[in-house]
Amino acid sequence: MAASPLMTDEIAEIEREIDVLRKRLTDARRRVPREPVADFVFESVDGPVRLSELFGDNEELLVIHNMGRSCPYCTLWADGLNGVVDHLGSRAAFAVATPDDPATQQAFAAERGWGFRMVSCGNNDFARDLGFEPEPERYWPGVSAFHRSEDGVITRTGCATFGPGDPFCSVWHLFDLLVDGAQGWTPRFQYGESARRG
Repeated sequence: MAASPLMTDEIAEIEREIDVLRKRLTDARRRVPREPVADFVFESVDGPVRLSELFGDNEELLVIHNMGRSCPYCTLWADGLNGVVDHLGSRAAFAVATPDDPATQQAFAAERGWGFRMVSCGNNDFARDLGFEPEPERYWPGVSAFHRSEDGVITRTGCATFGPGDPFCSVWHLFDLLVDGAQGWTPRFQYGESARRG
């Protein structure tokens, strides 16, 4: 396939620079000392569940910090992650934590067709202690990665916040290829709703 005239030398150079920076970021994150984490107890539709139980048979766990049903942006990220949950699960355990109660989580997951495990962090200090609840009941979205050692000690090995343009949600990068980009597009709650622009 012939090179596209849209792929200029400038664009190719910037992409190379981004790749180098991404690798530097990954290396920098790996140099940060692991952070010991308590074995938090969450609520779930199956009753109380500990952080350690979310690992299942895995040594590693990814937990998404999601703001819950009220946030269309968090819903967008969760929709995207749901599409790769089986791939993620082949490498590490995976769960989504929101402040919503388990019944609300279950209903919303059914509505969205989500297949991942959900737990409620509305009754514990999980989000606050890990930096995703800077003020009471004001949550930030993101992800935390955890490791469980053979003796059961849990440490956080990495974390990142979520927001438009981050590497965890593909739609923003696809919109960047359009003539006018995202044009103020905002995510919608339901598939049948028309997209809102703001």
